[in-house]
Amino acid sequence: MSDVTAVRQEDRFDVASMHAWLGPLISQDVQPEVLQFRSGASNLTYLLKYPDRELVLRRPPVGTKAVSAHDMKREYLIQSRLQPVYSLVPGMIALCQDQTVMGSDFYVMERVVGQIFRRDITEEISVADIEVMAGSLINGLVQLHAVDSSILAELNKGPGYVQRQVEGWSKRYRNALTDDVPDSEKVMAWLDANKPEDVDSCIIHGDWRIDNVVFDLERGCIAGVLDWELATVGDPLMDLGSALAYWVDRDDEPMFASLRRQPSHLLGMPTREEFVSKYIQLSGRNCADFTFYEVFGLFRLAVIIQQIWARYRAGQTTNQAFAGFGDAVNTLIHRAEGKIQ
Repeated sequence: MSDVTAVRQEDRFDVASMHAWLGPLISQDVQPEVLQFRSGASNLTYLLKYPDRELVLRRPPVGTKAVSAHDMKREYLIQSRLQPVYSLVPGMIALCQDQTVMGSDFYVMERVVGQIFRRDITEEISVADIEVMAGSLINGLVQLHAVDSSILAELNKGPGYVQRQVEGWSKRYRNALTDDVPDSEKVMAWLDANKPEDVDSCIIHGDWRIDNVVFDLERGCIAGVLDWELATVGDPLMDLGSALAYWVDRDDEPMFASLRRQPSHLLGMPTREEFVSKYIQLSGRNCADFTFYEVFGLFRLAVIIQQIWARYRAGQTTNQAFAGFGDAVNTLIHRAEGKIQ
């Protein structure tokens, strides 16, 4: 329960109104206790504690509209379609598009029970457990990329995924640019000049990280995968590159290591190079040079953080967890530039 706290003032909603909509759908007469998950820098996530069950509610930040990064209907439908063929997706309960309930779309899902590991592991976790975490993390991504993408056919925009991603994330960075971060024109130009053809088209998660995975170490497996807001149909190596932007090795330079938000540095975890090698082996895909995907992942993560930093700078959020995001953007862009020297 250390992951949850009282709901922040700016993120509160009308619990009675929400319960009036949800209660009849789940046969609950008593309003739930509502807590807020500390994690999550984009959409807001809440724990609904009913007397005999716990559910999770997802909604956009207050004041945002249903753009792609906060589209609750899209996020709900992706998981609803995936759950029957990819068991690591949480069970969906209901989607609400009635704006009078909360002022935005939102959805409710089952809470996945297990262990979520964030920056540091304080529990007594053995090297063997860490190796299980690492193995199941790679296997889970490979298995996702093997799912028949036709179940999300409407998300498949056809060939040119890599090109669209480079263009799209470059545009987002320029739109969110503030005066305290690099303009990143060198990185964007390099990505545009060095983009490869798509290697494949499959369902991708878009935010595959240790702290988006719920582990069941007693059974030695993953209990569930969370945060599907960036999922789509696209190139699997782009998904892998995005995932490894968060992966800090044990011998990484201090500035990049300071951004670590998952225990990827522990004994028993693979290095980024080992992660890529194992993925390639299990997936059967080929990749002679991973540099483009690594640089893209770093840049994409910088854009995600910069969009939040721009909101923080503008006073649209007061969450102090974002106070260092400008420094993080500088670190990521400088690291990406170092990869293309």
